[in-house]
Amino acid sequence: MSVVAQYLQEWLRHRSVLQELVEVIPDEHIDFKPWDNAMPMGSLIVHIASSMKMFVDTVKNGTFTPPTKIDEYHTIAEVRNIVDQLTEETIRELKELNAQQLEKEIEFRNFLGTGSFWLSTAKDHEIHHKGQLFTYVRMVGVENVPFMIKQPPQNNN
Repeated sequence: MSVVAQYLQEWLRHRSVLQELVEVIPDEHIDFKPWDNAMPMGSLIVHIASSMKMFVDTVKNGTFTPPTKIDEYHTIAEVRNIVDQLTEETIRELKELNAQQLEKEIEFRNFLGTGSFWLSTAKDHEIHHKGQLFTYVRMVGVENVPFMIKQPPQNNN
């Protein structure tokens, strides 16, 4: 399995849980935030999805590529659609990455790292914020949440 294919499989184990978690959030909590300066729930979800795409775009382009600002949503269904769309775009772009892009050093926020390093950082970033989202969801009273990670499909060979 290629490095990108392995990364994609590992990342999707987390992203699929994010997508399931968004399914259990009632609309009335889209603007919930646990403290005054926190990101509202809808913004946190969009941040998670758009940040991963930003990291992948950065590796693909070989230079920091800011995320597209997305702030037009009013319902959790609209947020779900944004996550699904960005997930599909990110999958396509990940599959197009090559070894040269993974090995190239890229400066990002005054840090220098290879494309592989930034992809690893992107996955860590998503996991961190997914944990925050689990906390938000529990704080608004949602009891039945998905497990934090999905098991990979079993190979029956």
